[in-house]
Amino acid sequence: MPDHARSSDPAVQTQLDRLAMLSPGRDILGLERIAELCRRLDNPQDHLPRTFHVAGTNGKGSTCAFLRAILEAQGRRVHAYTSPHLVRFNERIRIAGTLIDDALLASLLEEVLDVAADLQASFFEVTTAAAFLAFSRFPADDCIIEVGLGGRLDATNIIPAPAVCGIASLGIDHEAFLLAPEDGTPVEALERIAWEKSGIFKPGSALATLAYPAPVMRLVSERAAAVGGTLFSEGDGWAIDTAETGFRWQSKVRSIGDLPRPRMAGAHQMRNAGLAIAMLRVAPGPQPDDAAIATGIAHAFWPGRMQRLSPGPLTALLPPNSQIWLDGGHNPDAGMALARALAERPPLHIVCGLLSNKDAIGFLRPFAPRIASFQAVPIPGHEHHDPKDLCRRVQSDLGIANARPCDDVAAALLHIAACRDAGDVLICGSLYLAGVVLDLNGEAPD
Repeated sequence: MPDHARSSDPAVQTQLDRLAMLSPGRDILGLERIAELCRRLDNPQDHLPRTFHVAGTNGKGSTCAFLRAILEAQGRRVHAYTSPHLVRFNERIRIAGTLIDDALLASLLEEVLDVAADLQASFFEVTTAAAFLAFSRFPADDCIIEVGLGGRLDATNIIPAPAVCGIASLGIDHEAFLLAPEDGTPVEALERIAWEKSGIFKPGSALATLAYPAPVMRLVSERAAAVGGTLFSEGDGWAIDTAETGFRWQSKVRSIGDLPRPRMAGAHQMRNAGLAIAMLRVAPGPQPDDAAIATGIAHAFWPGRMQRLSPGPLTALLPPNSQIWLDGGHNPDAGMALARALAERPPLHIVCGLLSNKDAIGFLRPFAPRIASFQAVPIPGHEHHDPKDLCRRVQSDLGIANARPCDDVAAALLHIAACRDAGDVLICGSLYLAGVVLDLNGEAPD
């Protein structure tokens, strides 16, 4: 799906309009264009502070949030580049902890676009170059960069060897965009995805990962060995022990006990926090102390990931005792994480919108037993599963009789509110839909 953005700032919108005209309007993998673009900008990617590079199908954004929160709790200044944005494009670029302001964003986009006219650079390539320019010009102690798509050929992979490369959860999502190994060796889908994402490994970088099935772990280990690196992986190098009140992180050389449960809901967030700690433990340079780690885990927040909505225009549409939860997960791996997060809850009313290139039933099937009713909605501005067709498939494939297409999220919530058994609601299926919801409820990330 092509990326895009709108802005209420006229100067920013002018540059976004230029970008829309110049960009090919589709996802493109490859490092040739971003390399040439950065060369024309005097290679800002070569002038970043200590860098953490994070890949993964799911959980990479949350891992970045934990990294940033822990480092900032230690008093360090942290740049961060993440994607996609939910409400405002500015969310993608944090300069020393603060979202980039409109004036600087417009100026940087203009500078990049002025040298990009003949390159057919994609939206993501241009915005990545703008982020690198910002990070190279403003002082900070650390830089966190989230991979956009895949890893090996993602635009962010133009950076030289980072301090640490990390890989979060692996699952099936953008498989159609990822290429098989260059020698033509056939591999299963998950192994192919792991091969692409471990393409961020570079000589001289420390390497940390979650645990994966044995065939995938062997492949990732081989990719690490190929760059002369040693994996610090969950299971072999580090582990977490969970408890009701929190968890313990441990390795052969150091353990950290009495860590709080993350603010972000779901047991999987403790593993993401564990990966962030692992990345920090193998990073060269200053190490955060245990107090900063605990504070960072307690305060880290990543919007649109099992986020409980605050009082606002959307929540006001439901009875006062109803809660609305929001999650941007959209693939089978995210569906399984949701199933675990919802296992102890009463069934929820689901409001769902999914992009047309997503496996709708694969996403919904893991938590289908927790669905009290299903409302399908469109995703404004994006190609999406038709709500009527999605409801028919939910009824036929998942056996959920109470499925209804709705014109938008507000209409879906009003329908739920009119039901005698109105209860808690989960809005899910797309980060783009999550952005619409946050905007409507007055909760733009800051």
